[in-house]
Amino acid sequence: KLRYTPLQFRFLGIEEENSPYYKIFKEHDNINGMKVIIGELHSMLLPVVFNLKRENPNLRITYIMTDGGALPINFSKNVAYLKEKNLIQGTITFGQAFGGDYEAVNIYTALLGAKYILKSDITIITMGPGITGTGTKYGFTGIEQGNIIDATNTLGGTPVFIPRISFADKRSRHYGISHHSLTILNEIAKTKTYLFIPLFLEEDNKYIKTQIKSYEIDKKHNIVFMQNSKEILNNILHFNDIELTTMGRNIEQDKEFFITAGAPGYYCSKTL
Repeated sequence: KLRYTPLQFRFLGIEEENSPYYKIFKEHDNINGMKVIIGELHSMLLPVVFNLKRENPNLRITYIMTDGGALPINFSKNVAYLKEKNLIQGTITFGQAFGGDYEAVNIYTALLGAKYILKSDITIITMGPGITGTGTKYGFTGIEQGNIIDATNTLGGTPVFIPRISFADKRSRHYGISHHSLTILNEIAKTKTYLFIPLFLEEDNKYIKTQIKSYEIDKKHNIVFMQNSKEILNNILHFNDIELTTMGRNIEQDKEFFITAGAPGYYCSKTL
């Protein structure tokens, strides 16, 4: 990884011939409906896991980290916390990201590894801490979510997209549903995904629903509006020994963001 740089190093990929898992990738090309929760920001990871584990402690969860943000997984205090508390079964890093329990070349083999090596019930995918954004329509690393939705469908999985929702971000392009999420859902993803959107104050709900209609998201994807905001928030607050922040804001300052991030965990722990 870090190919053709002074820091290039070798790793044993789970897919290659010398790997003890090589046979898996010769025999399997389908993840058989496995739920794959796809987030843009690394700060979405904890709310998802907290809701999954509070509602169903027996779930086996894998975290896959992309290379859209920080490349070394040990840069993440969130991942260290999840492993220390035994809240996830393991981690996979792919692309130029590195340091996971397993290394993969790309999203397809990472997903197959989550299914057949870590034997996951649910897999969560986000980039590492950080994100590159330019304030332009397509110029952000989180655009990878569209490709991950399509890869999940190609492999016969069930993609669940976490929309980036905030009413605390003063930048108009990130108010309500972020323009990042709208672009991905409207243009980049070519196949269907599930979205679970919590209901908030009436005025905020109206704003979100107007955005969905304007971008025709409801015509392309499966949207479920949820009445469980209080339960989702309580599941997050139960884990009070780690501070949650996103873009410099804590959970009190940006509740809608964290509740939205936790929503697919709350729902997917039960049924889909």
